[in-house]
Amino acid sequence: MNIDIFIDSLKYKDEVERIASEFNIKVLTELPISKPFFSYRDNGLNFFSDINNPKPLHIDFLKGSMGWRLKRSDHETLLKKALGKNTDSLNIFDGTAGLLSDALIFLALGHNVIACEQSTIIFLLVRDAIERAKEELPFVENLKLYNGNSFECFKSQKNIDVIYLDPMYPESKKNILRSGNIAFIKNILEVEMIKDCGDNIFYEFKESNFKKIILKRPIKAELLDSKFNYQIKGKSTRFDVYI
Repeated sequence: MNIDIFIDSLKYKDEVERIASEFNIKVLTELPISKPFFSYRDNGLNFFSDINNPKPLHIDFLKGSMGWRLKRSDHETLLKKALGKNTDSLNIFDGTAGLLSDALIFLALGHNVIACEQSTIIFLLVRDAIERAKEELPFVENLKLYNGNSFECFKSQKNIDVIYLDPMYPESKKNILRSGNIAFIKNILEVEMIKDCGDNIFYEFKESNFKKIILKRPIKAELLDSKFNYQIKGKSTRFDVYI
């Protein structure tokens, strides 16, 4: 990955060097004048997609909308209904990890999650956020996070009860303005030259030996497969469930 990491304080030297050696990233002590780059600051890892954009992508699970959702995870009725009535912890494979917005809810509800993210940039940002949050969110111990192709990762797993998929779908301009993270993620995929597999990822998993697939979709989106077992519908989102 040809993206550098900038550090302006030696107190983060060990952490930055660990990341750099693991992913063959060059460490800079002078602020880059061009191209996307990482920066390690007091708040953790940041990613600047554009030198002219002063706002980086930074993930914090303890604040903002994610922190609020985690404090009231038991109110996530749609996700709970999609999972079904279970008295035991489930082993959930999240094939579209992204920023872990739903995976963390599964963990907070007492389940185990294996999550895979194809983008190395997003993976590093999310992993850093997990490290910073683990003392206040002890359930993240039940998360295994991988970087790579999700279907290849899935094939090496055992005893998966649920496959959870939330493929990216075209956002309206209104929604993009409402959620800057969507624009950031799409920009990151362009930087890494990753072609979002979109709906195709569902068809890969549908052909596998699965117990249950939960597919998250916009409420008005077309069905990818009409042979679903049931649906859970909200105001803007629905879950198509295949067993």
